[in-house]
Amino acid sequence: MAYHYAKFGAQIVITARREDSLKKVVEKCLKLGAKKAMYVTGDMSNHADPERVFKYAVEKLGGLDFLVLNHIGNTDVGIWNRDADHVRSLMQVNFVSYLQMTAAALPVLETSGGSIIVVSSMASKLPSPYVAPYTSTKFAVNGFYGSLQGELAVKKSKVSVTIMILGLIDTESAMNKIKGFTTMPASPATEAALNIIKAGATRQKEAYYPGFHYFICLINSIFPFMKDILLSGLSLEN
Repeated sequence: MAYHYAKFGAQIVITARREDSLKKVVEKCLKLGAKKAMYVTGDMSNHADPERVFKYAVEKLGGLDFLVLNHIGNTDVGIWNRDADHVRSLMQVNFVSYLQMTAAALPVLETSGGSIIVVSSMASKLPSPYVAPYTSTKFAVNGFYGSLQGELAVKKSKVSVTIMILGLIDTESAMNKIKGFTTMPASPATEAALNIIKAGATRQKEAYYPGFHYFICLINSIFPFMKDILLSGLSLEN
């Protein structure tokens, strides 16, 4: 996603845990045309890091137009092993850290009339086997930011919130995790990233990639039994 923003000449601050990876991304962003590209290391499982990362970004950029929340914690694919502590820690990364950054960002975005882009998942629309902890975090994301959209409208806020619903994306980590569990085709990550940016730029309340997933959700709401058919490609074979 940072590379697409760079091609548009944006000023970018990115964050992740591994500094060596961040340096490489920043270097490429500058080559692609970013007006500015900076990084700050951060661990979203650390309660202090979300606000620290945000403050760094605002200080370096002098403001903010878009806050993109797309980080996720590590979780295995498989039958839930009854580990409640893992769900709690995953919720911090996938949900609570989003709230912490949003809380810090709202006053700044109100000034700029900016946008929050929240990356969610089809798992939040069609709960699937083998990803119960991850699914729970995405339901939380959809619920909170759907409510926040209404609250911002009541306040006549200038801030927009876009909830982006993604299907299976062909990132290396995702492909490695789902191997042996599903035969569903994956969509290209670079196209997913561009669609996320477009949805935020056009201030859509909710968007889907690939687009046909909207109709899958619509059909499922009318014919709930269709979910069993859609999940027929899942397997426990490894």
